[in-house]
Amino acid sequence: MKKPILVVLAAGMGSRYGGLKQMDPVGPGGEFIIDYSIYDAHRGGFDTVVFIIKHEIEDAFRETVGLRVSRYMEVRYAFQRLDDLPEGYAVPEGRVKPFGTAHAIYAARTAVDAPFAVINADDYYGPEAFREAYQFLSSTADEPGRYHYAMVGYHLANTVTEHGSVARGICVTDGAGMLQSVTEHTRIEVQDGVIRSTLDGGASWLTLPPDTLVSMNLWCFQPSFLTETAAGFPAFLDTTLAQNPLKGEYFLPSVVTRLLEEGKADVKMLESRDKWYGVTYQADRPTVVQALADKTAEGVYPAPLWG
Repeated sequence: MKKPILVVLAAGMGSRYGGLKQMDPVGPGGEFIIDYSIYDAHRGGFDTVVFIIKHEIEDAFRETVGLRVSRYMEVRYAFQRLDDLPEGYAVPEGRVKPFGTAHAIYAARTAVDAPFAVINADDYYGPEAFREAYQFLSSTADEPGRYHYAMVGYHLANTVTEHGSVARGICVTDGAGMLQSVTEHTRIEVQDGVIRSTLDGGASWLTLPPDTLVSMNLWCFQPSFLTETAAGFPAFLDTTLAQNPLKGEYFLPSVVTRLLEEGKADVKMLESRDKWYGVTYQADRPTVVQALADKTAEGVYPAPLWG
Protein backbone atom coordinates (compact mmCIF):
# COMPACT_ATOMS: atom_id res chain seq x y z
CA MET A 1 0.00 0.00 0.00
CA LYS A 2 1.29 3.44 -0.90
CA LYS A 3 1.74 6.02 1.83
CA PRO A 4 -1.32 8.29 2.27
CA ILE A 5 -1.43 11.72 0.65
CA LEU A 6 -3.06 14.92 1.90
CA VAL A 7 -5.23 16.79 -0.62
CA VAL A 8 -6.04 20.44 0.11
CA LEU A 9 -8.99 22.21 -1.52
CA ALA A 10 -7.51 25.68 -1.96
CA ALA A 11 -9.16 27.04 -5.11
CA GLY A 12 -12.16 28.71 -3.48
CA MET A 13 -12.66 32.37 -2.77
CA GLY A 14 -14.16 33.40 0.57
CA SER A 15 -17.17 35.31 -0.66
CA ARG A 16 -18.57 36.13 2.77
CA TYR A 17 -15.17 36.99 4.22
CA GLY A 18 -14.12 39.10 1.26
CA GLY A 19 -10.96 37.56 -0.18
CA LEU A 20 -8.67 34.58 -0.24
CA LYS A 21 -9.07 33.31 3.30
CA GLN A 22 -6.27 30.77 2.89
CA MET A 23 -3.81 33.65 2.21
CA ASP A 24 -4.69 35.69 5.31
CA PRO A 25 -2.04 35.70 8.11
CA VAL A 26 -3.48 34.60 11.46
CA GLY A 27 -0.55 33.01 13.31
CA PRO A 28 1.98 34.77 15.61
CA GLY A 29 4.61 34.56 12.87
CA GLY A 30 2.32 35.51 10.01
CA GLU A 31 1.22 31.93 9.32
CA PHE A 32 -1.99 31.15 7.45
CA ILE A 33 -4.62 28.72 8.70
CA ILE A 34 -3.48 26.29 6.02
CA ASP A 35 0.03 26.25 7.54
CA TYR A 36 -1.34 24.77 10.75
CA SER A 37 -3.26 22.07 8.91
CA ILE A 38 -0.19 21.08 6.90
CA TYR A 39 1.98 21.14 10.02
CA ASP A 40 -0.47 18.92 11.93
CA ALA A 41 -0.80 16.59 8.94
CA HIS A 42 2.97 16.24 8.62
CA ARG A 43 3.49 15.36 12.27
CA GLY A 44 0.54 13.00 11.95
CA GLY A 45 2.40 11.02 9.26
CA PHE A 46 1.66 12.66 5.89
CA ASP A 47 4.71 13.34 3.71
CA THR A 48 3.03 14.42 0.46
CA VAL A 49 0.49 17.19 -0.10
CA VAL A 50 -1.49 18.04 -3.23
CA PHE A 51 -2.77 21.60 -3.41
CA ILE A 52 -5.77 22.14 -5.68
CA ILE A 53 -5.68 25.79 -6.68
CA LYS A 54 -6.66 28.15 -9.48
CA HIS A 55 -4.06 29.33 -11.97
CA GLU A 56 -4.91 32.89 -10.93
CA ILE A 57 -3.35 32.43 -7.47
CA GLU A 58 -0.53 30.08 -8.49
CA ASP A 59 2.39 32.49 -8.15
CA ALA A 60 1.32 33.88 -4.77
CA PHE A 61 0.51 30.43 -3.46
CA ARG A 62 3.81 28.89 -4.56
CA GLU A 63 5.83 31.77 -3.12
CA THR A 64 4.15 31.63 0.29
CA VAL A 65 2.55 28.33 1.33
CA GLY A 66 4.24 26.13 -1.27
CA LEU A 67 7.75 27.39 -0.57
CA ARG A 68 7.44 26.90 3.19
CA VAL A 69 5.90 23.46 3.00
CA SER A 70 8.26 22.13 0.30
CA ARG A 71 11.13 22.10 2.82
CA TYR A 72 9.33 19.39 4.78
CA MET A 73 6.99 17.57 2.38
CA GLU A 74 6.67 16.66 -1.27
CA VAL A 75 4.38 19.28 -2.82
CA ARG A 76 2.23 18.69 -5.88
CA TYR A 77 -0.23 21.01 -7.58
CA ALA A 78 -3.49 20.46 -9.43
CA PHE A 79 -5.53 23.20 -11.06
CA GLN A 80 -9.29 23.45 -10.93
CA ARG A 81 -10.32 24.91 -14.28
CA LEU A 82 -13.84 25.70 -15.32
CA ASP A 83 -13.31 24.04 -18.69
CA ASP A 84 -11.86 20.79 -17.29
CA LEU A 85 -14.87 18.66 -18.20
CA PRO A 86 -15.45 15.17 -19.61
CA GLU A 87 -15.25 14.81 -23.36
CA GLY A 88 -18.37 16.06 -25.13
CA TYR A 89 -19.27 18.70 -22.52
CA ALA A 90 -18.73 22.46 -22.70
CA VAL A 91 -18.93 25.31 -20.21
CA PRO A 92 -22.39 26.93 -20.38
CA GLU A 93 -22.41 30.53 -21.54
CA GLY A 94 -22.25 32.91 -18.58
CA ARG A 95 -20.82 30.40 -16.09
CA VAL A 96 -17.87 31.83 -14.13
CA LYS A 97 -17.31 29.47 -11.17
CA PRO A 98 -16.02 25.88 -11.18
CA PHE A 99 -18.35 22.97 -10.52
CA GLY A 100 -17.75 22.32 -6.80
CA THR A 101 -15.61 20.18 -4.51
CA ALA A 102 -16.05 16.93 -6.45
CA HIS A 103 -14.98 18.82 -9.57
CA ALA A 104 -11.84 19.84 -7.64
CA ILE A 105 -11.07 16.19 -6.87
CA TYR A 106 -11.67 15.40 -10.54
CA ALA A 107 -9.05 18.05 -11.37
CA ALA A 108 -6.51 16.23 -9.18
CA ARG A 109 -7.01 12.83 -10.82
CA THR A 110 -3.46 12.70 -12.24
CA ALA A 111 -1.76 14.07 -9.10
CA VAL A 112 -3.19 11.60 -6.57
CA ASP A 113 -1.94 8.00 -6.75
CA ALA A 114 -2.47 6.71 -3.20
CA PRO A 115 -5.03 6.68 -0.38
CA PHE A 116 -5.77 10.30 0.49
CA ALA A 117 -7.37 12.64 3.00
CA VAL A 118 -9.21 15.75 1.80
CA ILE A 119 -9.41 19.03 3.74
CA ASN A 120 -10.47 22.63 3.18
CA ALA A 121 -7.67 25.19 3.01
CA ASP A 122 -9.43 27.71 5.24
CA ASP A 123 -10.35 25.47 8.19
CA TYR A 124 -8.28 24.71 11.31
CA TYR A 125 -8.86 21.06 12.16
CA GLY A 126 -6.46 20.39 15.05
CA PRO A 127 -3.88 17.60 15.48
CA GLU A 128 -6.25 14.77 16.42
CA ALA A 129 -8.07 14.73 13.08
CA PHE A 130 -4.90 14.12 11.09
CA ARG A 131 -3.71 11.36 13.40
CA GLU A 132 -7.08 9.64 13.01
CA ALA A 133 -7.08 10.09 9.23
CA TYR A 134 -3.54 8.83 8.75
CA GLN A 135 -4.11 5.79 10.95
CA PHE A 136 -7.25 4.86 9.02
CA LEU A 137 -5.69 5.30 5.59
CA SER A 138 -2.56 3.38 6.61
CA SER A 139 -4.50 0.39 7.88
CA THR A 140 -7.50 0.15 5.55
CA ALA A 141 -7.86 -0.87 1.91
CA ASP A 142 -10.72 -1.53 -0.47
CA GLU A 143 -11.97 -5.08 -0.88
CA PRO A 144 -13.40 -6.65 -4.05
CA GLY A 145 -16.80 -5.09 -4.58
CA ARG A 146 -16.56 -2.82 -1.54
CA TYR A 147 -14.89 0.53 -0.95
CA HIS A 148 -13.81 1.51 2.57
CA TYR A 149 -13.77 5.24 3.27
CA ALA A 150 -13.97 7.40 6.39
CA MET A 151 -14.91 10.86 7.58
CA VAL A 152 -13.60 12.76 10.60
CA GLY A 153 -16.58 14.30 12.38
CA TYR A 154 -16.63 17.15 14.89
CA HIS A 155 -18.93 17.99 17.78
CA LEU A 156 -21.27 20.73 16.56
CA ALA A 157 -20.56 22.93 19.58
CA ASN A 158 -16.90 23.04 18.54
CA THR A 159 -17.70 24.37 15.07
CA VAL A 160 -20.16 27.25 15.47
CA THR A 161 -19.51 31.00 15.49
CA GLU A 162 -20.99 33.82 17.54
CA HIS A 163 -20.99 36.14 14.53
CA GLY A 164 -23.67 34.64 12.30
CA SER A 165 -24.95 31.41 10.86
CA VAL A 166 -22.95 28.48 9.53
CA ALA A 167 -23.72 25.59 7.21
CA ARG A 168 -22.91 22.12 8.51
CA GLY A 169 -23.53 18.58 7.36
CA ILE A 170 -25.39 16.76 10.15
CA CYS A 171 -24.17 13.16 10.31
CA VAL A 172 -26.24 10.10 11.17
CA THR A 173 -24.45 6.87 12.09
CA ASP A 174 -25.51 3.34 12.89
CA GLY A 175 -24.69 1.38 16.02
CA ALA A 176 -21.36 0.30 14.57
CA GLY A 177 -20.18 3.86 13.97
CA MET A 178 -20.69 3.74 10.20
CA LEU A 179 -22.01 6.81 8.41
CA GLN A 180 -25.57 6.46 7.18
CA SER A 181 -26.27 9.94 5.85
CA VAL A 182 -25.14 13.57 5.81
CA THR A 183 -27.87 16.22 5.71
CA GLU A 184 -26.85 19.77 4.89
CA HIS A 185 -28.20 22.39 7.29
CA THR A 186 -27.46 25.74 5.70
CA ARG A 187 -28.42 28.00 8.61
CA ILE A 188 -27.25 26.99 12.07
CA GLU A 189 -27.03 29.70 14.73
CA VAL A 190 -26.28 30.04 18.44
CA GLN A 191 -29.17 31.80 20.16
CA ASP A 192 -29.03 32.40 23.94
CA GLY A 193 -26.50 29.60 24.31
CA VAL A 194 -28.64 27.11 22.37
CA ILE A 195 -27.64 25.76 18.96
CA ARG A 196 -30.56 25.82 16.57
CA SER A 197 -31.14 25.19 12.89
CA THR A 198 -33.82 26.35 10.49
CA LEU A 199 -34.66 24.64 7.24
CA ASP A 200 -37.47 27.01 6.24
CA GLY A 201 -35.95 30.47 6.38
CA GLY A 202 -36.56 31.01 10.10
CA ALA A 203 -40.24 30.09 10.23
CA SER A 204 -39.38 27.23 12.59
CA TRP A 205 -36.27 26.16 14.47
CA LEU A 206 -34.83 22.78 15.47
CA THR A 207 -32.65 22.52 18.58
CA LEU A 208 -29.47 20.52 17.98
CA PRO A 209 -27.49 18.80 20.77
CA PRO A 210 -23.97 20.23 21.25
CA ASP A 211 -22.36 16.81 20.65
CA THR A 212 -24.09 16.27 17.30
CA LEU A 213 -21.46 15.01 14.86
CA VAL A 214 -21.02 17.23 11.83
CA SER A 215 -18.94 17.10 8.69
CA MET A 216 -16.20 19.68 8.22
CA ASN A 217 -15.26 18.18 4.87
CA LEU A 218 -12.40 16.04 6.17
CA TRP A 219 -12.69 12.79 4.22
CA CYS A 220 -10.50 9.72 3.88
CA PHE A 221 -10.66 8.01 0.48
CA GLN A 222 -9.03 5.25 -1.49
CA PRO A 223 -7.99 5.86 -5.14
CA SER A 224 -11.29 4.23 -6.13
CA PHE A 225 -13.00 7.49 -5.19
CA LEU A 226 -11.23 9.25 -8.05
CA THR A 227 -12.62 6.69 -10.48
CA GLU A 228 -16.13 7.00 -9.08
CA THR A 229 -16.03 10.80 -9.10
CA ALA A 230 -15.07 10.80 -12.77
CA ALA A 231 -17.69 8.16 -13.58
CA GLY A 232 -20.49 10.18 -11.99
CA PHE A 233 -19.52 13.53 -13.45
CA PRO A 234 -21.38 13.19 -16.79
CA ALA A 235 -24.67 12.32 -15.06
CA PHE A 236 -24.27 15.37 -12.81
CA LEU A 237 -23.58 17.58 -15.82
CA ASP A 238 -26.58 16.24 -17.72
CA THR A 239 -28.87 17.29 -14.88
CA THR A 240 -27.15 20.54 -13.96
CA LEU A 241 -26.75 21.88 -17.47
CA ALA A 242 -30.48 21.42 -17.95
CA GLN A 243 -31.68 22.71 -14.58
CA ASN A 244 -29.06 25.05 -13.06
CA PRO A 245 -26.28 25.66 -15.59
CA LEU A 246 -24.76 28.74 -13.97
CA LYS A 247 -24.62 27.68 -10.31
CA GLY A 248 -25.05 23.90 -9.98
CA GLU A 249 -22.18 22.26 -8.08
CA TYR A 250 -20.83 18.71 -7.90
CA PHE A 251 -20.14 18.10 -4.20
CA LEU A 252 -18.05 15.42 -2.49
CA PRO A 253 -20.91 14.38 -0.16
CA SER A 254 -23.17 13.77 -3.16
CA VAL A 255 -20.67 11.28 -4.58
CA VAL A 256 -20.37 9.58 -1.19
CA THR A 257 -24.16 9.44 -0.83
CA ARG A 258 -24.53 7.82 -4.24
CA LEU A 259 -21.97 5.15 -3.38
CA LEU A 260 -23.69 4.45 -0.05
CA GLU A 261 -27.06 4.15 -1.74
CA GLU A 262 -25.65 1.83 -4.40
CA GLY A 263 -24.03 -0.36 -1.73
CA LYS A 264 -20.58 0.14 -3.20
CA ALA A 265 -18.99 1.80 -0.18
CA ASP A 266 -19.07 2.14 3.57
CA VAL A 267 -17.83 5.15 5.52
CA LYS A 268 -16.39 4.81 9.01
CA MET A 269 -17.15 7.75 11.27
CA LEU A 270 -13.99 8.92 13.00
CA GLU A 271 -14.24 11.57 15.69
CA SER A 272 -12.19 14.60 16.70
CA ARG A 273 -12.67 16.35 20.01
CA ASP A 274 -10.57 19.33 18.93
CA LYS A 275 -12.19 22.70 18.43
CA TRP A 276 -12.54 23.77 14.83
CA TYR A 277 -11.60 27.30 13.86
CA GLY A 278 -12.34 29.15 10.67
CA VAL A 279 -12.83 32.65 9.35
CA THR A 280 -16.39 32.44 8.12
CA TYR A 281 -16.86 36.14 8.80
CA GLN A 282 -14.38 39.00 9.20
CA ALA A 283 -15.42 39.22 12.86
CA ASP A 284 -14.17 35.64 13.39
CA ARG A 285 -10.57 36.58 12.64
CA PRO A 286 -9.60 37.98 16.10
CA THR A 287 -10.87 34.77 17.74
CA VAL A 288 -8.73 32.63 15.44
CA VAL A 289 -5.69 34.84 15.95
CA GLN A 290 -6.05 34.61 19.74
CA ALA A 291 -6.64 30.86 19.71
CA LEU A 292 -3.48 30.21 17.68
CA ALA A 293 -1.48 32.57 19.89
CA ASP A 294 -2.72 30.66 22.96
CA LYS A 295 -1.85 27.29 21.43
CA THR A 296 1.61 28.58 20.60
CA ALA A 297 2.09 29.85 24.15
CA GLU A 298 0.94 26.46 25.49
CA GLY A 299 3.54 24.67 23.37
CA VAL A 300 1.11 23.01 20.96
CA TYR A 301 2.94 24.77 18.13
CA PRO A 302 6.47 26.21 17.87
CA ALA A 303 7.14 29.83 16.98
CA PRO A 304 7.80 30.36 14.17
CA LEU A 305 5.76 27.39 13.02
CA TRP A 306 8.11 26.23 10.24
CA GLY A 307 11.38 26.95 12.08
